[in-house]
Amino acid sequence: MAKKMKIVAIIEARMTSSRLPGKVLLEAAGKPMLQHLVERLKLAPSIDEIVIATTVNDADNELIKFCSSANIKYFRGSENDVMDRVIKTAQHFNADIIVEITGDCPIIDPLIVEQVVRIFKNNRADYVSNAHVRTYPDGMDVQVFSLDSLVKSSSMTTNSLDREHVTLHIRNNPEIFSPIHIMAPPEIHWPELGLTLDELGDYHLIKNIIEYFSKSNATFTCQNIVEYLKNNSELLNLNQSVVRKGDS
Repeated sequence: MAKKMKIVAIIEARMTSSRLPGKVLLEAAGKPMLQHLVERLKLAPSIDEIVIATTVNDADNELIKFCSSANIKYFRGSENDVMDRVIKTAQHFNADIIVEITGDCPIIDPLIVEQVVRIFKNNRADYVSNAHVRTYPDGMDVQVFSLDSLVKSSSMTTNSLDREHVTLHIRNNPEIFSPIHIMAPPEIHWPELGLTLDELGDYHLIKNIIEYFSKSNATFTCQNIVEYLKNNSELLNLNQSVVRKGDS
């Protein structure tokens, strides 16, 4: 019988964001954003383990303190060579398949995460993602690939951008790493909607969403968020001025 592949969600997180330092520990409904993210990922049944990939920078000691108190697993690696950090995290936790999530996606939809994982498991692709072709709201980004593919990619590039943006080399070489790009269904197709935690305006919007749903529907989905914001469109003004950086 074939060995079961271990699927590990790896969350890249650090305290030294240039635009909103300490953002992953900002609170909403009494919990840090990172805890909301971890709790939502726990709702994706295919994920075997959830770990934080952070850095050896002293500024991240506070993050480690939080992880320890909240019983969240973590690994510390290079600050700038994020590709190496993710590889070493995956190796440390014996991952076969990596579900890559960034720490600035605290309200990611576990149903979308599960969908991307299942598509990876049931197809002969090296890389499956809903983020390369932008159709989902920004902040619902999931990337799934094997550790073997990432190690292979790492051996092929020393480019600093490739090392910083973990899957950039994989995405730029579809003839080597066969991809599947998932498009959003019509009811949640809203690529202009920013639900990533980049700046203070994003925090105010995401905090509002979490606190609104925490009263009645803690497992709210992307579709719930879209419907809420369409019915309360004035909330979009909270982060309207945020300029998104390119690659993640």
